[in-house]
Amino acid sequence: MELDLTDDQALFADTTRRFLEATCPLTEVRRLGDTAAGFERVYWSQAAELGWTAALVPEADGGGSVSGQGLLDLALVAEEMGRLVSPGPFVPVNVVADAIARRGTGTQRTEILPGLVAGETIATWAYAEADDGWVPPLIELTATPSDGGWVLEGSKTFVQDAAEADLFLVTARTGSALTQFLVPAANDGITVVELGSLDLTRRFGRVVFANATVGADAVLGSVGAAGADVERQLQVALVLQNAETVGATTAVVDFTIEYAKDRMAFGRPIGSYQALKHRFADLRTWIEACHATAAASAQAVQQEADDAAELVSVASSYIADRCPAIIQDCVQLHGGIGVTWEADLHLYLRRVAQNAPMYGSVTAHRERLAVLLGM
Repeated sequence: MELDLTDDQALFADTTRRFLEATCPLTEVRRLGDTAAGFERVYWSQAAELGWTAALVPEADGGGSVSGQGLLDLALVAEEMGRLVSPGPFVPVNVVADAIARRGTGTQRTEILPGLVAGETIATWAYAEADDGWVPPLIELTATPSDGGWVLEGSKTFVQDAAEADLFLVTARTGSALTQFLVPAANDGITVVELGSLDLTRRFGRVVFANATVGADAVLGSVGAAGADVERQLQVALVLQNAETVGATTAVVDFTIEYAKDRMAFGRPIGSYQALKHRFADLRTWIEACHATAAASAQAVQQEADDAAELVSVASSYIADRCPAIIQDCVQLHGGIGVTWEADLHLYLRRVAQNAPMYGSVTAHRERLAVLLGM
């Protein structure tokens, strides 16, 4: 993204890129597409050693970031992951780690955060319940007090890495308000139904809670006071996802331009034709706007600015609308080779198209923006 990087951040981004190129090139991404999990635990532990899971966790809890601005550091990682459509539970693990670091009890932080930071524990956020169900009024999973604990009833969908998760952060309705719970995946009463995925390495599931009982110590934060926490979690998820989408789209534009320099037609590189030059100029203009909105929203969420929610929805609605269209245009610019399995283009299109509706569609964010602006 268009951020002014410190020397440490530049080194961090470069180290991340070299790690991904060495451990998970596109050939490995294709191989992982045929595996059950879509990523390997050893790879994730190695990534954690680089600080991918620690940036939103305070040093007192075993975390720490390169620059002291953890979300901006993670946005750099997300962008590099996008460039190689890298696998792994990067977004959900960091969303949960941030939530626990901010709202967890001393016991919750001590028992859970070390495993997340070390890459030994996979956690994910169980929130949405229907298509485009990323707004609090649509939450229907209930948590009912029982024998000093709580009983969860309902289901969640579009839960990333649900089948691999060791821990769920569950957003539930308690009366008219929201409460969040930390629920081990091994708890009785929990069933994971795997869902299809357009992306080769992303796995999603529907998580059913049927008379799933948890103790009072499973509550994250205060009962009935999770509204602001949910908003924060959505903002963190969107900042990281948008950075990844922009990184993936930038990579596609870059290698499409290189292809146009090499591909000959009628004795000339196709990139030398004026009509295609105009299209490339448009692509560059759109991708620069994507970088700008992603960076502005990341900085606002990092600083917890008053307009953070607005800027995140501006970025999300623009990026989810433009980036799939940019890559589709690049497919056309490649000609017939662009629609083959052997070409890498479809790996990127799958990732970006999968990201587009996650955490709210273009329409949902435009509607949300209108509400935030008082329209």
